[in-house]
Amino acid sequence: MALSKATFLEFALKLAGKLSLRGAQRLGRFLGSLGWIFPSRSKTVTEINLKLCLPELDDPQRQALARSSLRHTGQTMMEIPLIWEWQVERCLGLIREIDGESLLDQALKDGKGLVLLAPHLGNWELAGLYFSSRYKMAALYSPPPVKEFEDYMIRVRGRLGSELVTGDRRGLVRLVSLLREGGVTGILPDQSPSRGKGAAFAPFFGIEVRTMTLVSKLLQKSGATALVTFAQRLKDGEGFRLVIRECEPGINDPDPVVATTALNLSIEHCVREIPEQYQWEYKRFRHRPTGEPQPYQPGRVCK
Repeated sequence: MALSKATFLEFALKLAGKLSLRGAQRLGRFLGSLGWIFPSRSKTVTEINLKLCLPELDDPQRQALARSSLRHTGQTMMEIPLIWEWQVERCLGLIREIDGESLLDQALKDGKGLVLLAPHLGNWELAGLYFSSRYKMAALYSPPPVKEFEDYMIRVRGRLGSELVTGDRRGLVRLVSLLREGGVTGILPDQSPSRGKGAAFAPFFGIEVRTMTLVSKLLQKSGATALVTFAQRLKDGEGFRLVIRECEPGINDPDPVVATTALNLSIEHCVREIPEQYQWEYKRFRHRPTGEPQPYQPGRVCK
């Protein structure tokens, strides 16, 4: 059963990969609009997150942003098959401009490694492909629920030689080793770590939430520099703008609360640049300090 599901997923991705960028984005906007029009988990979580994070917005502004966010998430979903199935040169041709490239040169000039933080903002798959085309790179990833689909995912994501490593001890040792050699590591930093894994509570949009300490540990052990990056979607299928930003001071601090606070603030600054392109339907605030309200389950508290 799992094998047939993996085969179906791969076939669907290959089929969607035949679309043009404009066609994929149109379909993605349509799917996102359906998620807005009809009751859906994505719509509910998006509205909760926006109310928590952007209380300064009035109801009409928040509704407009939620609708736009779902449409952008639909576009991201339909763009991924293109990034995985198109020729690399065609994918990289979608990047029309780069903002902050000098920060890359500065970060790597002394032979130090670079930790690239790519939050769920814009098209993170394209950002990863761009950097793996330029640098010796490894990226942290979580195996998919369908085990047989993992081989396909590793193949397409690593077709330029980028390594994919899991978040176990062996994978982390590999990341530190690569950084010490002057390589680049890519991490999605806005995921909520499970209980028992390296984490601290730190504010994200002013709300205390469980946050990974992995980034600060990598920086401390390797002496690498950290930067934030995202691929901003341009209008009307015109392509993308690759953006690179500095991180907040303290992101490598030995104090986990100081470090994770700087990490979350670095992400927050980028999200505020293009909030409609952030993946707001992710339950980022499900892990909060004990006794705090559980935002996605009214009347319950976090344990």
